[in-house]
Amino acid sequence: MDQNSVLAVVDPGAPWRPGDAWLAGGTQLFSEPHPHVRRFRDLTRAGWEPLTWDGDALEVAATCTVAELSRFAGQRGGAVGQLVEQCCRAFLASFKVWNAATVGGNLCNALPAGPMISLFSALDGSCLLLRDGQRRRVPAVGFARGPGESVLADGELLRSITVPAAAWDRRYAFRQVSLHAQGRSAALLIGSSDGGFALTITASTPRPVRLAFPGTPTAAELARAVEEGVTEWYDDVHGLPAWRRHMTLRLAEEIRGELA
Repeated sequence: MDQNSVLAVVDPGAPWRPGDAWLAGGTQLFSEPHPHVRRFRDLTRAGWEPLTWDGDALEVAATCTVAELSRFAGQRGGAVGQLVEQCCRAFLASFKVWNAATVGGNLCNALPAGPMISLFSALDGSCLLLRDGQRRRVPAVGFARGPGESVLADGELLRSITVPAAAWDRRYAFRQVSLHAQGRSAALLIGSSDGGFALTITASTPRPVRLAFPGTPTAAELARAVEEGVTEWYDDVHGLPAWRRHMTLRLAEEIRGELA
């Protein structure tokens, strides 16, 4: 879609003005009208390395594409590699979207069904945010506050997501369900085990919910934790709240059984 209100595309370091918007992959920016936007600040000119692994952590630039992340996962292999690939596949997007859509854009859109939100919440990722020379970090699990709402302030930028090396030593279980074969995720759950047990619930809730246990919980303990931890079930055309709740409880128990 043409953005007829945009008058200029500038470097990311240009002074911030009202009406500016960050542009990376652009799959969301060009999918619907944004009449308030006057300038695009082109992050592709920043020259950030898509993925940096130093042995202690993996840093994923906000401009890293889904295709680049998928290729990295295939090279790394293992449980995390499989999980990354499953989350990439949860986009249900064409190769054209994969090669344009960015990891950072998926987080910043803050949609409940955003699979990169699910992935980095489950991997204990932390988000580096920049604004006017200031830096701050927030947990990936708390980055999305609700549908279309993130912690980003006006003019603030998501620079990268860092995943600690410890996340690579865990076992993972992935479950996702949609109303239709090619539909948006109505529930996407990721379980992990490293002696303890953690469950990350997304898509069926307006924002990520993460539950942690010192050991593997019983079925009753897990169900009770889900009921207490989820204060609101998401409601849209991709699934009613009662159905999302039912599927979340069912998939949570499947994950518990797989990792037990």
